[in-house]
Amino acid sequence: MRIFVHIGLDGPATDRMQHVLDAKRNQLTGKGIRYARSPGARNHTRLFMAVTDPDRIDSLRFSRGYGPAEKQAALRKDVARGLLREVEQHDPQVLIVSAHQLGTSLCLRSELEQLRDLLSPISSDIRIVAHVEEQARMLARRYAHQVMEGRRSALDLELGLATAPDWWEAALQSAPAPDPSVGLFTEAQAAPFWLDYARLVREWDAVFGSGATSLRAMDAEVFGAQSLQDEVAQSFEITENFGKYDAQPFSAEPAAPWLTRCRQFNDVMLRYLDREKTVLPRPVWRRLLNEIRIDGAAIDPGSLSAISDRFAGDNATLLAKHPALTAQAMAPAAPSEPWAEPDPQFGYRATQYLLAFLPRIRQAARQEKQTRAADIAALNGEAPIPDPALPGLSPSAKEVMPPLAVQKFASLQGSAYAPHNRMGKLDEEAAAPAYTPIVPRRLPEGSTGNVIVACMKNEAPYIVEWIAYHRAMGVDNFLIYTNGCEDGTAEILDRLQQMGVVQHRNNDDWKGKSPQQHALNKALKEPVVRKADWLIHIDVDEFMNVRCGNGTLQDFFDRVPDATNVAMTWRLFGHNGVHRLADRFVIDQFDSCAPKYCPKPHTAWGFKTMFRNFGAYKKLSCHRPNKLDDTLRDQVRWVNGSGADMTGEAIKNGWRNSRKSIGYDLLQLNHYALRSAESFLIKRQRGRALHVDRSIGLNYWIRMDWSDFKDITIKRNLPRLQLEYDRLLADDALRHWHEKGLAWHRAKATELHANPEFEDLYRKALTLRLTETERVAYALALDMES
Repeated sequence: MRIFVHIGLDGPATDRMQHVLDAKRNQLTGKGIRYARSPGARNHTRLFMAVTDPDRIDSLRFSRGYGPAEKQAALRKDVARGLLREVEQHDPQVLIVSAHQLGTSLCLRSELEQLRDLLSPISSDIRIVAHVEEQARMLARRYAHQVMEGRRSALDLELGLATAPDWWEAALQSAPAPDPSVGLFTEAQAAPFWLDYARLVREWDAVFGSGATSLRAMDAEVFGAQSLQDEVAQSFEITENFGKYDAQPFSAEPAAPWLTRCRQFNDVMLRYLDREKTVLPRPVWRRLLNEIRIDGAAIDPGSLSAISDRFAGDNATLLAKHPALTAQAMAPAAPSEPWAEPDPQFGYRATQYLLAFLPRIRQAARQEKQTRAADIAALNGEAPIPDPALPGLSPSAKEVMPPLAVQKFASLQGSAYAPHNRMGKLDEEAAAPAYTPIVPRRLPEGSTGNVIVACMKNEAPYIVEWIAYHRAMGVDNFLIYTNGCEDGTAEILDRLQQMGVVQHRNNDDWKGKSPQQHALNKALKEPVVRKADWLIHIDVDEFMNVRCGNGTLQDFFDRVPDATNVAMTWRLFGHNGVHRLADRFVIDQFDSCAPKYCPKPHTAWGFKTMFRNFGAYKKLSCHRPNKLDDTLRDQVRWVNGSGADMTGEAIKNGWRNSRKSIGYDLLQLNHYALRSAESFLIKRQRGRALHVDRSIGLNYWIRMDWSDFKDITIKRNLPRLQLEYDRLLADDALRHWHEKGLAWHRAKATELHANPEFEDLYRKALTLRLTETERVAYALALDMES
């Protein structure tokens, strides 16, 4: 087996390649090529952190809690075990790992040896790949990146090294002594040693073997075009076709005057932090730099011609030795006026901005101090020392929250990720007039209208309500797949099909990773789907809650006439104190929910997509359509639940809203993942449709049992739901199977209560009381530990 180690060097270019490898991971795995997942989903940050010298603490290790040598050693073992397991599971002929920090931060022979020693138990055939461009252009981009990470010195630093006999050593000696305790890190402050590409090759070859390192051209046109996948294939000797990938153009480089502002601000910030002996979290620091942004031209690489001249001779030799380099990529820009730091404009003074930001800086620094204390306590197996200035944990949280969750709770205080209910326009606890019934539509010839495609397993007590509700608010047809049902679900759907209400398909013969995706792939061939105007894929525990007009789909469509895709954001509803399974409407029983503003954990703002069926996407997936047809790209317009445009964020991928794209003033997706506590027990016993290999225990309850706020807006649908529900259940056969399904679930609940494991889970779930912030903190800790 061969291992390719991709070491960058350019951050944005490396990120592009990683997006391709991540998007095509499953296809490549099937062809014997594994892009590793265990060290990180895209950039293998954990691999990089695991091999740095223990006493050379970088910003990533520090911010993620791996600064202490013993904790880093544990990380190294975990990364090594994870890679071995991944290789044993997939048995690839080629393994690819990639992190741009490997090339831009590993500078000591001992670090390269640690990387080799970590990988060599998997294979001794290790190849190193680096993408490079002419040094002045690389330096201009790297300098901008460093400034955004806290660099305090100007480009005079590198220009002063242009005549140094040994660039590599001079660059390493250019940085001040690092001090993580105040946010001073070598990788942000030092001149980039790795611009000496010839030395870079010698250093890596010395550890991995002569000829192991290959340099390839970092061509901006290639990395911003559809031909990017060809470069990925050539870089890692992939001969199999693995499909197309559409890369977007690179973002514009930051304005040179803005970089001046940021660099000067970094200098005064570092002096302040050193005086106060404190540290500012990087996300807060970056936000402050963005607030002093101004527009203008980027740094001209031609002004750095002294750097180009310094490496011209080496580059000629490298072009001859490395066939994947190109003269175009290594050609310097036309010389221009020598670089001088631009004026920051408008009378800018960094000290004035520091003074204006000081309250936020002090608050963030205090929170970071508490986080660090909690991290040290967790490392030592001790309970964290609470900060007297922080709101206290609830009694329930003190009993169950592990140290990492307490640490997360501390870091959430006052942060941009702290949950709250102060957004949106509706008073969600106020009663409103009932929605009026609507007359079923007469669809034009050849149209199946608004169509829901769904997958179900053992959902008998809930099906009729869910069907009746959505029919009463404008859904015209349903295509439902089932597999492994024991409770009468299949029989209920068969009867509804006989009544002309749904189309039911058996999915017991599913293949692949999940029954759900198998069903969705088959659904695209069904006439009811091909002839649909709008397609919706939701589950039986999800209810579309239109919060405008008469609460119908048409009322929403009238508000967003140009939309082709609607991200219907989840609002997670908890068990609302309901212990026992009852034959009552779900939307009436459960009205306690998550706060409106809840950017963490990632599940809270997940969305499902309702989209026009005009062929823009070729694949139907769990949360959204995929495989965009580029010829129809200009016709696609995504909106959120408030009708605001979010096309740029969602057109290619993504299944959750961000703080920028969140909105549900007009439409939200009520997600009743738990229902009653007994229903949760049954769900825990049978697993999930999408991930059949994952059990659902207390962790799932913690993530989903939101009970801090009320939202009764969906209850305006109750009268018209009742009318349609009664009309459907007037059918004797349907009512028989509904009652039989309810009895099956009650018997199953009794059986599970008699099982000590499930009864213990039931009681633990009912006694757990967490505030919304504690729940977020606990979920974040679970995400990190998994």
